[in-house]
Parts: sequence; C-alpha cells; structure tokens
Amino acid sequence: MPDQKNTSGTNDPQKLNYLPGAETIHKIDPWWGLLVGVIALIAFLIITQPDPYLRIISFVRDGIWVSLTVTLVSFAIVLFVGLIGGLGRLARNKLINVIASIYVEIVRGIPLLVQLLFWYFAFPSVIQGIGRTLNIEVFKNYLAAPIGMAILGLTFCYGAYMSEIYRAGIQSISKGQMEAARSLGMTYFQAMRYVIIPQAIRVILPPVGNEFISLLKDSSLVSVVAVADMTRRGREFMSANFMPVQTWVMIALLYLVLTLLSARIINIIETRTRQER
Repeated sequence: MPDQKNTSGTNDPQKLNYLPGAETIHKIDPWWGLLVGVIALIAFLIITQPDPYLRIISFVRDGIWVSLTVTLVSFAIVLFVGLIGGLGRLARNKLINVIASIYVEIVRGIPLLVQLLFWYFAFPSVIQGIGRTLNIEVFKNYLAAPIGMAILGLTFCYGAYMSEIYRAGIQSISKGQMEAARSLGMTYFQAMRYVIIPQAIRVILPPVGNEFISLLKDSSLVSVVAVADMTRRGREFMSANFMPVQTWVMIALLYLVLTLLSARIINIIETRTRQER
C-alpha cells in the first residue's frame, strides 16, 4: 500500500514554527541594533567633534560609575525589602499586614523627589533632635552621607512598588501548590521558600526588570541631594562651559545606552527562564 501522507501538515518545518513551543530557540534580539546604533552615534559625535563631546564624556565618566553603583546597590536591597513587604501584605497576622499595607500605600503616594529631599535634609535633623533630647553625642553630630541617603531614599521608595510585585506574583500561584506542599509535611515557611516563591520569581521577572530600568532612570534624581552622579556632573559641565545642547544630548545618549543594555540583559534572562520551564 502506498504511504499515507500526513494531512495535518505538522511535518512541514515552516508550519512547525507556528506550534507552541516549537519556535526557534536562538534568535537575535533586533533591539540590539538600536543599542549599536546609539553607540555608533556617540562614537560619530566624538570623532567628528571631539570638543566638546569627548570632553563631556571625560568629565562625567566618574558620574557614570556613581549612577551605576547607586542603582545596583539600591536594587539589590529593594529585592529583599520588596520580598519582606510582599510577604507582609499576605501575612495572616493582622498587625504585620497592616504595617506592610500602610508602608506601601504611604510611600507610593509621595513623589520620589520629595522622599529623597526628606532623607537628605529632614532625616538628619530628626536624628540630631533625638541626640539633643537623649544627650547622645553621636546623634548630636550626625551628618548625612549623600550616597548613603540616596540609596536609602531609592530603596525605601522602590521597596513599596516591589512589595506589590511580589504580592501579585505570589498570589498568581495556584493555591493547590501550597496545599500539596503542606500535605507533604512542609511548614508554611518551607512551602513558601521551596515551592511558592521560586515559581513566583519566574512570573514577576518582567515587571522586576521594568522596575530596574525605572530605578536606573530615576537615579538621576539623586543629583539634587549632592550626589555627583551623571546628571549632576552634566549640570556642572554645562555651568562651566555654557553648552546646554551638547551636554544634555550626550547625557541623554549615555542614559539611553545604559537603559537599552539593561533591557537586553533582562530579556536574555527572561528568555532563558522561559526555556527552563
């Protein structure tokens, strides 16, 4: 008998690409092209007009590292604070739940810039007032460290947003997962640690990545509290050389490189995580 042809058409390699899970695993992210284009534009400006563009980059170079340091340190702490806040929002204990909820609602209702100004200008005054009241010499002479207060302000603000992301991710996991873990003899905390949270982390990776990019951009606000980040160094260069257009074009391009590169790295992490499921 002649071989019967497969009428489903699934043997066609082109049609296989439309089946769920059959997509090509190794793809080149087209947005890498935009990143390369921005880097090429910066290189073109430096080559064609080394003065002022090369001078701008040399001047703000240390500010780039400050911006990256503040962002990375703040984000690392935010991940931990967000987890605590998210678990607090889901806690059965009324007191813990109320405290976590108040923290999230109040912090989300105050602009980040106002919070940074509070931590740098008002918080030290509060500490000094406590020192005078309790006659504690260390508190009396307390002075705010700009980078430390900037990290504290960013962490305190973004921790509230991250708490909601964790809460949503944990609630997206089926209740059957918790019931199955408890039926195996796990305690509530063991089930959360080994079963629920690992699954939730995969769910929340996209919004967490977006929060990192937002934090990187918002780190420019720390320039108002005496932190010599890229934005502040750009303002100093502009004030000294009276070149507003060239200065802020270059600063904008540098921020764009950092955000595009971060987005591509986050996309790689998300892709690999999906493939491991």
